[in-house]
Amino acid sequence: MDLTADSHTVPLSDGNRIPLLGLGTYADPRSTAKGTALECVKNAIDVGYRHFDGALVYFNEHEVGQAIREKIADGTVKREDIFYCGKLWSTFQPPEMVRPALESTLKALKLDYVDLYIVELPMAFKPGNDFYPRDENGKYIYHHTDLCATWEAMEACKDAGLVKSLGVSNFNRRQLELLFNKPGLKHKPVSNQIECHPYFTQPKLLEYCRQKDIVVVGYSPIGTSRDPSWVNLKCPPLLEDEVLVSIGKKYSKSSAQVALRFNVQRGVVVIPKSFSPQRIHHNYQIFDFSLTEEEMKSIEMLNKNIRILLSTW
Repeated sequence: MDLTADSHTVPLSDGNRIPLLGLGTYADPRSTAKGTALECVKNAIDVGYRHFDGALVYFNEHEVGQAIREKIADGTVKREDIFYCGKLWSTFQPPEMVRPALESTLKALKLDYVDLYIVELPMAFKPGNDFYPRDENGKYIYHHTDLCATWEAMEACKDAGLVKSLGVSNFNRRQLELLFNKPGLKHKPVSNQIECHPYFTQPKLLEYCRQKDIVVVGYSPIGTSRDPSWVNLKCPPLLEDEVLVSIGKKYSKSSAQVALRFNVQRGVVVIPKSFSPQRIHHNYQIFDFSLTEEEMKSIEMLNKNIRILLSTW
């Protein structure tokens, strides 16, 4: 696979294309300063990023959209140069709520369409104003979901021109097959966003997705913070791994750059999240070296089948 900083898109099964490297924009609104996403997305576009992964529940789509629109206005990019992925949150899975949820994202972004819209989780929460509904005991309140009915509403959004491509997130093989076997399936899911990194390489699901022509998008591709409230501290710090560090020294690269290169070299899209201008630039520098077949295998052998992110659902 010939990858360059200016050309690293891969085809989706519906004829569209997705850049292999994107910027994750998740932010905790309680601890992230206003305007952070705006400035970081503008900086990322200047660096060369064209793929941005966001969500209504990140509470910053208005800033991400403003950044994109400002860089279009100053002539840095055109709208068609940008690939934006939005997500259908689990309180909006009833079919009648799907389009309004997408329209809320479009209103926040002030864009006419998103490039990819995905079902964020294969389970639903109780619909309502609370994105994380809990009962009096602090437990999440779930809601019956019909993924096939939700998907039909997603298809209608694509037919209406509000989204270019449709995908899913955190779906396993059984849940993917539920959609593929749906009577009257009109638009197949083109992508599946899952946790994917050298300690959790997802070989079986990755192979299944390849067979079904589904592009895998890997989140937490270089690990994440060590926040015990949502991070599995039993998983060793990925970026301190001796194999990644050693390979990095050979190429004068960091372990983070090696981990990112590993996934893009095997066709997995990566969306590392960062609000640090230095790290945003650093993570983009993965197209001026390539890993050997032996190095790829040695990284594959690091797989521990262990998730970094705790499942709090």
